[in-house]
Amino acid sequence: MNMKLPPVSSKIPVMLHGADYNPEQWLKYPEVLQEDIRMMKLANCNVMSVGIFSWVSLEPEEGVFTFGWLDSILDTFAENGIYAFLATPSGARPAWMSEKYPEVLRVEGNRVRNLHGVRHNHCYTSPVYRQKTALLNGKLAERYAHHPAVIGWHISNEYGGECHCDLCQASFREWLKVKYDNSLDELNHAWWATFWSHTYTSWDQVESPAPHGETQVHGLNLDWRRFVSEATIDFCQHEIDSVRDYNPELPVTTNMHNIDGVDYRKLAKILDVVSWDSYPSWGYSDEDDDARLAAWAAMHHDMYRTFKHKPFLLMESTPSLLNWQSVSKLKRPGMHKLSSLQAVAHGSDSVQYFQWRKSRGSSEKFHGAVIDHSGHAETRVFRDVAEVGRTLSELQAVVGTTTPVQTAIIYDWDNRWAIKDAQGIRNSGLKYEETVLQHYQALWELGIPVDIIGSEEDFSAYKLVIAPMLYLISEDNGKRIEKYVEQGGTFLGTYWSGIVGETDLCHLGGFPGPLRRTLGIWAEETEGLHSRDLNGLVMNSGNALCIDGDYDAHEIAELIHLEGAEVLGTYRTDFYAGRPALTLNRLGEGRAYHLATRVKDAGFYVELYAAIAKKAGIIRTLDTELPAGVTAQLRTDGDSDYVFVQNFSGVEQSIEMDGRTYTVLESGEPVPAVLTLPVHGLVILKRAH
Repeated sequence: MNMKLPPVSSKIPVMLHGADYNPEQWLKYPEVLQEDIRMMKLANCNVMSVGIFSWVSLEPEEGVFTFGWLDSILDTFAENGIYAFLATPSGARPAWMSEKYPEVLRVEGNRVRNLHGVRHNHCYTSPVYRQKTALLNGKLAERYAHHPAVIGWHISNEYGGECHCDLCQASFREWLKVKYDNSLDELNHAWWATFWSHTYTSWDQVESPAPHGETQVHGLNLDWRRFVSEATIDFCQHEIDSVRDYNPELPVTTNMHNIDGVDYRKLAKILDVVSWDSYPSWGYSDEDDDARLAAWAAMHHDMYRTFKHKPFLLMESTPSLLNWQSVSKLKRPGMHKLSSLQAVAHGSDSVQYFQWRKSRGSSEKFHGAVIDHSGHAETRVFRDVAEVGRTLSELQAVVGTTTPVQTAIIYDWDNRWAIKDAQGIRNSGLKYEETVLQHYQALWELGIPVDIIGSEEDFSAYKLVIAPMLYLISEDNGKRIEKYVEQGGTFLGTYWSGIVGETDLCHLGGFPGPLRRTLGIWAEETEGLHSRDLNGLVMNSGNALCIDGDYDAHEIAELIHLEGAEVLGTYRTDFYAGRPALTLNRLGEGRAYHLATRVKDAGFYVELYAAIAKKAGIIRTLDTELPAGVTAQLRTDGDSDYVFVQNFSGVEQSIEMDGRTYTVLESGEPVPAVLTLPVHGLVILKRAH
């Protein structure tokens, strides 16, 4: 069975390796540009992203276009076997535009218009801004869409932010009219606007949330976030439309980031290729826990791969340090290769950096780069980058391979927004993202591949679906989960789930709302615990998962009643000691687990998912016990499996192999029965499928 997909570009059917390149910053230094080409080849780089913030260099004054420098760069690339993602430069507009057309500048929530500066400081609704971006984008496409060096469009850069100007207010009202069938009665009910007498009697009264105005109508807050996300996506589509017709075969992408304001799952639908910018702060955190950071990065790699269920691109990462942390530590020896190849292990067909050469001035002059201010290749960072390039050049067989997955975690933007707005059980922090990571990391430690999906997606391909804190869920999606379990699926839900519907109104009739029958429980009360408080989960003797132990629990505890479920574990202390804390409901052909409290011990989740996976028949990448901080991830073409064994534990580790025949992909050497990985070590193995 062929499970391999075509490369991003037929021009370069290999792993992509390169960086953001900003030659417009160095036009006064022709010797630098010439040296760049030599060193790109020396670093085994084959692709650069060009033109990302180059608007003023392409249009220094309105209607005056200067493409000569870009002609020279792209022609030189073509002559030297280097390719380019050509960017549309809308991430930051030139000062002449802000001066002549102030409507393009954003208005903040306080209703004050910004001055010119920073980036993405523009209104996506502005007709002037849309006209200006379409004009320049069209000229770029007309000139370069068939250039031999260009392999794709890099649309803008890390879209984000919001505008509250009059144009956006009017657009928001029109969006609401469509959503609520032009009925203020429907809008008022959906938002529960009778609260505090906030009922709207005219569409003109509706405004976006404001720090000096409305902030307490959660339905309004949620719909505003949805509107901002859709307006951003619509602007991206506007940019795509301005270049697409010049060469429909040229793929489009836009580099995403871990930004809260845009529903990337929806943005991905209009792209040909998903790309994202990954910046884990290796060694920067107070906990100094690289395994947790590795799981965080892996979870996001999996999410971006899942958006289109095909290989994605790591568009940006740092080859050395960051410049926005409170303390900027260097990557330790081996970490650059390990963290770069981690992206490939989870489905990336590229490793790219911000940036190629450090800027000489302004805010990113100390951000990591392949070429430092010293200007030469005799640096530790350059050698690390070149080594990654050499390894990637040996991975042509991996390009286009896919990841077979039997386990999924539900992670919704709507739910994320609504949870952050909820005022109730733990205003000091409900920790939605951290909760998702807590569940994901256990699967990562077990070497179980994971998809990160939305609650509206098809569950039938998965043996196990996990929904940490599914606070917002519609009746329809609740029914879909119920049907999934009845037909033989395994589901795990947690505390603070099934609380509100799609407009942030509480479900009536008892929590967890649409999940109540699936989970076989009624959640009567949910308690937030102080950081100093501690409870525990005590597993029942002889429980269905065969897990023993007494595990600390903290922060959130749900008091539940059984409605068909059986008890696997109970609370340790307080007035609810002995009441259910972990349950199992057998529904139809499937099983549904409910975890009623946030267990503090990471080891519990590893034990829990090892037991559940075994019951569900889920296959691990390696059928062996992995040391803590070590993971094994899988890509396959259907005939050969490529297993990436990675050591983020901080110490040397030995892994007892599972008895199957493996060779080291790069060397072809056989793999011994016990595989040893050094600190920050990684090995890519090949086995017959």
